[in-house]
Amino acid sequence: MVSNTIILIATCAISMQTWAQNSSKTDLTCPSNWEMTDKQLQGEWTASVSGDAQTAHIALGPHPEWKGNVKGTIRRGDTGYPMVGDLNQGAITLEESSDGQRITGTWLGEVAADSCGREIRGSFQTSEDATPQDFVMRKQP
Repeated sequence: MVSNTIILIATCAISMQTWAQNSSKTDLTCPSNWEMTDKQLQGEWTASVSGDAQTAHIALGPHPEWKGNVKGTIRRGDTGYPMVGDLNQGAITLEESSDGQRITGTWLGEVAADSCGREIRGSFQTSEDATPQDFVMRKQP
């Protein structure tokens, strides 16, 4: 009886050690820029553009028509606009439209190193002729 108990305890200890090693690897693994998919873009983000005191709030989900793309809204204060975007080998493109017809803002960025896909940095432009402005997007918990 005592030997069976000892064997059971040893088996449980080995199983727990194996589980702990495997779960800690999973928790510490972050996707590289190249491994990110549209799923990492989905969710709630805050964005700040240099020279603009107002923080933008971005909500993205899967695009209903284009697989691998995202669709959502960008809100600045009480005003919201539709936004679509995609991710291609670490390069992120988001486009917003103030009238639902034409692109009125383009966000081109990359995932910040060591951010585990939770921070994007790049440039924002309102038109081809406009001066690009730096932006930072941070994913909300």
